[in-house]
Amino acid sequence: MLSELSTVLGSVAMLAPRTAYSHAIIEENCLGKPTVSTRRLTNQRLGELYALDAQVPLFRVLQKLWRSDEQGRPLLAVLCALARDPLLMTTASAVILIPPDVEFGRGPVKDALRSKVGTRLNDAILDKVVRNVASSWTQSGHLQGRTFKIRRRVRATPASLALALYLGHAAGLRGNELLASGWIAVLDCSISTAQELALDAKRRGLIDLRIGGDVLELNLERLDPSGVKG
Repeated sequence: MLSELSTVLGSVAMLAPRTAYSHAIIEENCLGKPTVSTRRLTNQRLGELYALDAQVPLFRVLQKLWRSDEQGRPLLAVLCALARDPLLMTTASAVILIPPDVEFGRGPVKDALRSKVGTRLNDAILDKVVRNVASSWTQSGHLQGRTFKIRRRVRATPASLALALYLGHAAGLRGNELLASGWIAVLDCSISTAQELALDAKRRGLIDLRIGGDVLELNLERLDPSGVKG
């Protein structure tokens, strides 16, 4: 839902409450949906993936980085969605581990989902989820193509790297392990590339960072300057 997210974030002021996003989507129809029911469904799904609520720290960070980095928006969106959507997260390894220029196979993704949900979803529903997942990874840039999708390497940006560090830190990672986390893997970054991008993010005022030898000290307060508790 990358295009919908872009439009909504451009239509509502930063730090607005959740109700402001609902009003923009449902009442003002900022996304141009044809019926009230589709507006409500879109509002629900965007809320599930991105919160759309200034009381949620991850959404505040997403908003700040979104406005600082237009190029990195697809990666910012997929990182946030991965953090909030367990089914999408379940498929991450099956997609990220595909070598560049190799065709995306639905089988491994469906198997990963099956291991997560067991018998709760029938094959028809699972097939639909796999199609949606393939669309999500295509919008993020990891896959390319329509009928046959090919794995492509994405190009991380300082802002997307900052969000990956934020998510790793929130998961309890510290020091150099932050540069080797699964969040960094989503960006197709090596440890050395991640370090370079982290230093660039520091130069841009997104994070505070000190690297010396094997020691990495990270401060993420700049990513959430509002001070809103959430």
